[in-house]
Amino acid sequence: MDVYLPIANLSVNGLVIVGLGALTGLLSGMFGVGGGFLTTPLLIFYGVPPTVAAASAASQVTGASVSGAFAHARRGGIDYHIGAVLVAGGVIGTGLGSLLFRLLQALGQIDTVINILYVLLLGGIGGLMAHESMTALRAQKAGIPVPARKRRHHPLVASLPLRWRFYRSGLYISPLAPLLLGMATGILTMLMGIGGGFILVPAMLYILGMGVNVVVGTSLFQILFVTMATTMMHALTTRAVDIVLAVLLLVGSVTGAQVGAQFAQKAKPEQLRLILAVIVLLVALRMALGLGYRPDEIYTVVPL
Repeated sequence: MDVYLPIANLSVNGLVIVGLGALTGLLSGMFGVGGGFLTTPLLIFYGVPPTVAAASAASQVTGASVSGAFAHARRGGIDYHIGAVLVAGGVIGTGLGSLLFRLLQALGQIDTVINILYVLLLGGIGGLMAHESMTALRAQKAGIPVPARKRRHHPLVASLPLRWRFYRSGLYISPLAPLLLGMATGILTMLMGIGGGFILVPAMLYILGMGVNVVVGTSLFQILFVTMATTMMHALTTRAVDIVLAVLLLVGSVTGAQVGAQFAQKAKPEQLRLILAVIVLLVALRMALGLGYRPDEIYTVVPL
Protein backbone atom coordinates (compact mmCIF):
# COMPACT_ATOMS: atom_id res chain seq x y z
CA MET A 1 0.00 0.00 0.00
CA ASP A 2 1.94 3.00 -1.29
CA VAL A 3 1.34 6.33 0.44
CA TYR A 4 2.78 9.65 -0.69
CA LEU A 5 4.36 11.81 2.02
CA PRO A 6 3.99 15.42 0.78
CA ILE A 7 6.58 17.03 3.05
CA ALA A 8 9.14 14.22 2.78
CA ASN A 9 8.46 14.21 -0.99
CA LEU A 10 8.59 10.43 -1.38
CA SER A 11 6.30 7.43 -1.57
CA VAL A 12 6.43 4.82 1.17
CA ASN A 13 4.65 1.61 2.05
CA GLY A 14 1.97 2.71 4.51
CA LEU A 15 1.92 -0.68 6.22
CA VAL A 16 5.66 -0.46 6.89
CA ILE A 17 5.24 2.96 8.54
CA VAL A 18 2.34 1.65 10.65
CA GLY A 19 4.56 -1.32 11.55
CA LEU A 20 7.38 1.01 12.64
CA GLY A 21 4.89 2.90 14.79
CA ALA A 22 3.65 -0.37 16.27
CA LEU A 23 7.22 -1.42 17.05
CA THR A 24 8.00 1.79 18.90
CA GLY A 25 4.62 1.58 20.67
CA LEU A 26 5.41 -2.00 21.68
CA LEU A 27 8.72 -0.88 23.17
CA SER A 28 6.99 2.04 24.88
CA GLY A 29 4.43 -0.26 26.49
CA MET A 30 7.04 -2.82 27.53
CA PHE A 31 9.68 -0.49 28.93
CA GLY A 32 7.72 2.57 30.03
CA VAL A 33 9.64 5.01 27.81
CA GLY A 34 8.52 7.15 24.92
CA GLY A 35 9.21 5.67 21.51
CA GLY A 36 10.45 8.91 19.97
CA PHE A 37 14.12 8.09 20.49
CA LEU A 38 13.68 4.99 18.30
CA THR A 39 11.06 6.33 15.87
CA THR A 40 13.38 8.91 14.31
CA PRO A 41 16.32 6.51 13.70
CA LEU A 42 14.02 3.85 12.25
CA LEU A 43 12.46 6.39 9.87
CA ILE A 44 15.94 7.56 8.83
CA PHE A 45 16.94 3.94 8.16
CA TYR A 46 13.83 3.58 5.97
CA GLY A 47 14.84 6.58 3.87
CA VAL A 48 12.85 9.46 5.36
CA PRO A 49 14.95 12.67 5.53
CA PRO A 50 16.25 13.25 9.11
CA THR A 51 14.63 16.70 9.37
CA VAL A 52 11.17 15.35 8.45
CA ALA A 53 11.67 12.26 10.63
CA ALA A 54 12.54 14.35 13.70
CA ALA A 55 9.71 16.85 13.22
CA SER A 56 7.05 14.21 12.53
CA ALA A 57 8.19 11.93 15.36
CA ALA A 58 7.65 14.79 17.82
CA SER A 59 3.99 15.07 16.78
CA GLN A 60 3.57 11.30 17.15
CA VAL A 61 5.01 11.43 20.67
CA THR A 62 2.45 14.12 21.57
CA GLY A 63 -0.45 11.82 20.70
CA ALA A 64 1.11 8.79 22.33
CA SER A 65 1.75 10.59 25.66
CA VAL A 66 -1.82 11.87 26.15
CA SER A 67 -3.30 8.61 27.46
CA GLY A 68 -0.31 7.99 29.73
CA ALA A 69 -0.51 11.45 31.26
CA PHE A 70 -4.24 11.08 31.97
CA ALA A 71 -3.70 7.66 33.56
CA HIS A 72 -1.05 9.03 35.95
CA ALA A 73 -3.17 12.11 36.69
CA ARG A 74 -6.06 9.89 37.84
CA ARG A 75 -3.88 8.14 40.42
CA GLY A 76 -2.19 11.36 41.60
CA GLY A 77 1.17 10.55 40.03
CA ILE A 78 1.94 14.05 38.71
CA ASP A 79 3.67 16.88 40.56
CA TYR A 80 2.04 19.80 38.73
CA HIS A 81 4.19 22.38 40.54
CA ILE A 82 7.56 21.07 39.37
CA GLY A 83 5.92 19.92 36.11
CA ALA A 84 4.93 23.51 35.30
CA VAL A 85 8.55 24.63 35.81
CA LEU A 86 9.76 21.82 33.56
CA VAL A 87 7.21 22.79 30.90
CA ALA A 88 8.29 26.46 31.08
CA GLY A 89 11.91 25.43 30.61
CA GLY A 90 10.91 23.08 27.80
CA VAL A 91 9.06 25.80 25.90
CA ILE A 92 12.06 28.13 26.22
CA GLY A 93 14.33 25.29 25.06
CA THR A 94 12.03 24.66 22.10
CA GLY A 95 12.48 28.27 20.99
CA LEU A 96 16.26 28.04 21.36
CA GLY A 97 16.25 24.67 19.58
CA SER A 98 14.28 26.20 16.71
CA LEU A 99 16.93 28.88 16.22
CA LEU A 100 19.67 26.25 16.35
CA PHE A 101 17.74 24.00 13.95
CA ARG A 102 17.35 26.78 11.41
CA LEU A 103 21.04 27.76 11.74
CA LEU A 104 22.24 24.19 11.17
CA GLN A 105 19.75 23.82 8.33
CA ALA A 106 21.13 26.96 6.66
CA LEU A 107 24.66 25.58 7.05
CA GLY A 108 23.58 22.25 5.55
CA GLN A 109 24.68 20.32 8.65
CA ILE A 110 21.36 19.50 10.35
CA ASP A 111 21.20 15.88 9.12
CA THR A 112 24.74 15.16 10.31
CA VAL A 113 24.15 16.81 13.70
CA ILE A 114 20.94 14.79 14.27
CA ASN A 115 22.81 11.55 13.55
CA ILE A 116 25.77 12.46 15.79
CA LEU A 117 23.46 13.44 18.66
CA TYR A 118 21.67 10.11 18.41
CA VAL A 119 24.92 8.16 18.42
CA LEU A 120 26.23 10.00 21.49
CA LEU A 121 23.00 9.96 23.51
CA LEU A 122 21.85 6.45 22.66
CA GLY A 123 25.34 5.04 23.06
CA GLY A 124 25.89 6.70 26.44
CA ILE A 125 22.48 5.94 27.92
CA GLY A 126 22.41 2.42 26.48
CA GLY A 127 25.81 1.68 28.01
CA LEU A 128 24.74 2.92 31.45
CA MET A 129 21.49 0.94 31.29
CA ALA A 130 23.31 -2.23 30.23
CA HIS A 131 25.85 -1.88 33.07
CA GLU A 132 23.13 -1.30 35.68
CA SER A 133 20.99 -4.19 34.44
CA MET A 134 23.88 -6.67 34.29
CA THR A 135 24.99 -5.68 37.79
CA ALA A 136 21.48 -6.26 39.12
CA LEU A 137 21.15 -9.64 37.32
CA ARG A 138 24.55 -10.82 38.61
CA ALA A 139 23.62 -9.81 42.15
CA GLN A 140 20.32 -11.70 41.87
CA LYS A 141 22.08 -14.81 40.56
CA ALA A 142 24.58 -14.69 43.43
CA GLY A 143 21.82 -14.12 45.97
CA ILE A 144 23.21 -10.73 47.01
CA PRO A 145 20.58 -8.03 47.65
CA VAL A 146 21.08 -4.89 45.60
CA PRO A 147 21.37 -1.89 47.95
CA ALA A 148 18.52 0.59 47.61
CA ARG A 149 19.40 3.90 46.03
CA LYS A 150 19.35 6.81 48.45
CA ARG A 151 16.94 9.50 47.30
CA ARG A 152 18.98 12.68 47.18
CA HIS A 153 19.43 15.52 44.75
CA HIS A 154 22.79 16.29 43.14
CA PRO A 155 25.22 18.60 45.02
CA LEU A 156 25.10 21.07 42.09
CA VAL A 157 21.35 21.38 42.58
CA ALA A 158 21.87 22.08 46.28
CA SER A 159 24.21 24.98 45.42
CA LEU A 160 21.63 26.87 43.31
CA PRO A 161 19.86 29.90 44.86
CA LEU A 162 16.13 30.66 45.33
CA ARG A 163 14.81 27.46 46.86
CA TRP A 164 11.16 26.47 46.52
CA ARG A 165 9.17 23.71 48.18
CA PHE A 166 7.72 21.11 45.82
CA TYR A 167 5.41 19.29 48.23
CA ARG A 168 4.22 16.45 45.98
CA SER A 169 7.83 15.45 45.23
CA GLY A 170 9.03 16.17 48.76
CA LEU A 171 11.77 18.51 47.51
CA TYR A 172 13.18 21.82 48.71
CA ILE A 173 15.38 22.90 45.80
CA SER A 174 15.95 25.84 43.47
CA PRO A 175 13.44 26.09 40.58
CA LEU A 176 16.44 26.85 38.35
CA ALA A 177 17.33 23.12 38.36
CA PRO A 178 14.07 21.84 36.78
CA LEU A 179 13.96 24.95 34.56
CA LEU A 180 17.42 24.21 33.10
CA LEU A 181 16.57 20.51 32.80
CA GLY A 182 13.39 21.41 30.91
CA MET A 183 15.34 23.71 28.60
CA ALA A 184 17.82 20.93 27.77
CA THR A 185 15.06 18.45 26.92
CA GLY A 186 13.23 21.14 24.89
CA ILE A 187 16.31 21.73 22.74
CA LEU A 188 16.83 17.99 22.21
CA THR A 189 13.13 17.50 21.39
CA MET A 190 13.33 20.21 18.73
CA LEU A 191 16.52 18.84 17.18
CA MET A 192 15.88 15.09 17.48
CA GLY A 193 12.12 14.59 17.67
CA ILE A 194 12.40 12.68 20.95
CA GLY A 195 9.96 12.95 23.81
CA GLY A 196 12.89 13.29 26.17
CA GLY A 197 11.59 10.70 28.65
CA PHE A 198 14.63 8.45 28.41
CA ILE A 199 16.76 11.45 29.45
CA LEU A 200 14.26 13.26 31.67
CA VAL A 201 13.32 10.31 33.92
CA PRO A 202 16.90 9.42 34.98
CA ALA A 203 17.70 13.12 35.44
CA MET A 204 14.64 13.62 37.66
CA LEU A 205 15.66 10.63 39.76
CA TYR A 206 19.42 11.11 40.04
CA ILE A 207 19.81 14.89 39.68
CA LEU A 208 16.62 16.38 41.15
CA GLY A 209 16.07 13.53 43.62
CA MET A 210 12.34 13.14 42.89
CA GLY A 211 10.36 10.19 44.22
CA VAL A 212 9.68 7.23 41.93
CA ASN A 213 5.90 7.55 42.44
CA VAL A 214 5.72 10.91 40.59
CA VAL A 215 8.63 10.72 38.15
CA VAL A 216 6.95 8.95 35.21
CA GLY A 217 3.71 10.94 35.44
CA THR A 218 5.49 14.29 35.74
CA SER A 219 7.75 13.34 32.84
CA LEU A 220 4.74 12.53 30.63
CA PHE A 221 3.10 15.82 31.69
CA GLN A 222 6.17 17.75 30.54
CA ILE A 223 6.57 15.69 27.36
CA LEU A 224 2.94 16.29 26.38
CA PHE A 225 3.22 20.08 26.39
CA VAL A 226 6.78 20.35 25.10
CA THR A 227 6.17 18.07 22.11
CA MET A 228 3.03 20.11 21.35
CA ALA A 229 5.14 23.27 21.36
CA THR A 230 7.81 21.52 19.28
CA THR A 231 5.28 20.41 16.67
CA MET A 232 3.86 23.93 16.40
CA MET A 233 7.35 25.42 16.19
CA HIS A 234 8.36 23.00 13.44
CA ALA A 235 5.11 23.69 11.54
CA LEU A 236 5.63 27.46 11.71
CA THR A 237 9.39 27.67 11.14
CA THR A 238 10.99 24.60 9.54
CA ARG A 239 7.73 23.32 7.92
CA ALA A 240 9.10 19.80 8.26
CA VAL A 241 6.07 18.14 9.92
CA ASP A 242 4.54 15.55 7.61
CA ILE A 243 1.02 15.02 8.97
CA VAL A 244 0.46 11.91 6.84
CA LEU A 245 3.59 10.31 8.28
CA ALA A 246 2.63 11.32 11.84
CA VAL A 247 -0.89 9.83 11.54
CA LEU A 248 0.43 6.51 10.22
CA LEU A 249 2.94 6.31 13.07
CA LEU A 250 0.29 7.18 15.65
CA VAL A 251 -2.09 4.46 14.40
CA GLY A 252 0.64 1.85 14.86
CA SER A 253 1.97 3.12 18.18
CA VAL A 254 -1.42 3.16 19.93
CA THR A 255 -1.95 -0.52 19.07
CA GLY A 256 1.62 -1.53 19.87
CA ALA A 257 1.58 0.16 23.28
CA GLN A 258 -1.37 -1.97 24.42
CA VAL A 259 0.37 -5.20 23.41
CA GLY A 260 3.65 -4.09 24.99
CA ALA A 261 1.97 -3.35 28.32
CA GLN A 262 0.72 -6.95 28.47
CA PHE A 263 4.21 -8.34 27.76
CA ALA A 264 5.71 -6.12 30.46
CA GLN A 265 3.62 -7.82 33.15
CA LYS A 266 5.23 -11.20 32.40
CA ALA A 267 8.94 -10.22 32.52
CA LYS A 268 11.34 -9.12 35.25
CA PRO A 269 12.27 -5.40 35.29
CA GLU A 270 16.01 -6.15 35.15
CA GLN A 271 15.56 -8.30 32.05
CA LEU A 272 13.41 -5.64 30.38
CA ARG A 273 16.05 -2.97 31.05
CA LEU A 274 18.78 -5.19 29.61
CA ILE A 275 16.74 -5.89 26.46
CA LEU A 276 16.04 -2.18 26.03
CA ALA A 277 19.74 -1.37 26.54
CA VAL A 278 20.73 -3.85 23.82
CA ILE A 279 18.16 -2.36 21.40
CA VAL A 280 19.37 1.18 22.14
CA LEU A 281 23.03 0.19 21.63
CA LEU A 282 22.25 -1.59 18.34
CA VAL A 283 20.46 1.51 17.02
CA ALA A 284 23.38 3.71 18.11
CA LEU A 285 25.85 1.34 16.37
CA ARG A 286 23.78 1.35 13.17
CA MET A 287 23.66 5.15 13.14
CA ALA A 288 27.41 5.35 13.83
CA LEU A 289 28.08 3.06 10.87
CA GLY A 290 25.74 5.18 8.74
CA LEU A 291 27.90 8.24 9.41
CA GLY A 292 30.83 6.46 7.76
CA TYR A 293 28.98 5.03 4.76
CA ARG A 294 29.50 6.57 1.36
CA PRO A 295 25.98 7.25 0.02
CA ASP A 296 24.89 6.06 -3.43
CA GLU A 297 24.15 9.67 -4.35
CA ILE A 298 26.87 11.99 -3.03
CA TYR A 299 24.94 15.11 -4.04
CA THR A 300 21.23 15.68 -3.64
CA VAL A 301 19.00 18.51 -4.77
CA VAL A 302 16.60 19.79 -2.10
CA PRO A 303 13.71 22.01 -3.26
CA LEU A 304 13.56 25.40 -1.48
